[in-house]
Amino acid sequence: MLIRHFAAVSLLASMLGSCFIFANDASAQTPVYRFSPVNQWDISKTAAYWNPIIKYVSEKSGVKLELKIGRTSADTTAYVLAQEVEFVFSNHLFSPEREKLGWKVFGRRTGPQLYGEIAVPADSPITKLEELKGSEVVFAGPEAFVGYKVTYGHLLSKNIQTTPVFAGNQNAAFVQLFSGKAKAVGSNSVLIDGYTEREGKQFKVLWKSEGYYDLALMASGKVPAAHVKAVAQAFTNMHKDPSGRKVLQNASEEVALDEKSHFLPATDADYSSYRKFYENAPVAVR
Repeated sequence: MLIRHFAAVSLLASMLGSCFIFANDASAQTPVYRFSPVNQWDISKTAAYWNPIIKYVSEKSGVKLELKIGRTSADTTAYVLAQEVEFVFSNHLFSPEREKLGWKVFGRRTGPQLYGEIAVPADSPITKLEELKGSEVVFAGPEAFVGYKVTYGHLLSKNIQTTPVFAGNQNAAFVQLFSGKAKAVGSNSVLIDGYTEREGKQFKVLWKSEGYYDLALMASGKVPAAHVKAVAQAFTNMHKDPSGRKVLQNASEEVALDEKSHFLPATDADYSSYRKFYENAPVAVR
């Protein structure tokens, strides 16, 4: 079931209600910006991955970032839509309505393109999508673009009526699948492969979408251009610095990502496939 209450996690500094926080040294007036990455894993793994990275980026850029995440990806995105954060790692902001909010892409993570996948346990007797009619299919949450909008949208487009269940994050969705609480899961290929590597669980993929770039590093329009540039350079040059490369390797190991994973410059044009999706997406997932 969808967890509806909010529970922000801030492991670098305490939360305040303003759009950004000023340091105690009034003369310095150094802003502290909130950074909200989509919950690709549970809270502990999300924090274990991101805290060392944003600590490094803060030190290298001179622009202070702190982590702000909710219990679920939907909770975290709610903070973003309420304009409570200034930097994100997300693919939840490319719908026509949300593009009006003015978020700008400045980077992305390396790695293979993401593919939406509808999968069942490897030993499931189910071999085709049509056999899922009338069954429960579990997803991380309604905000998951590749894992929910793309996969559930495909089921709707094929008139395969299922009951979507939201687990709160992708790891919890996988647990529900393998415990038998759901017949199938909607996710993306990288998270499915990562779960197999970490937990040894094997999947049978029934359907795979076209490819999409991984989540985007984005900045709010209210952040000064000089601060965006400094943060962008710290992210995209991180792998070139021995200490930064070590941070990336350790963080990637925590969540079973490729140890060579790092961040590259990117622009809004790199995410045109997301916008194309919304042109023909079923109304229920727009």
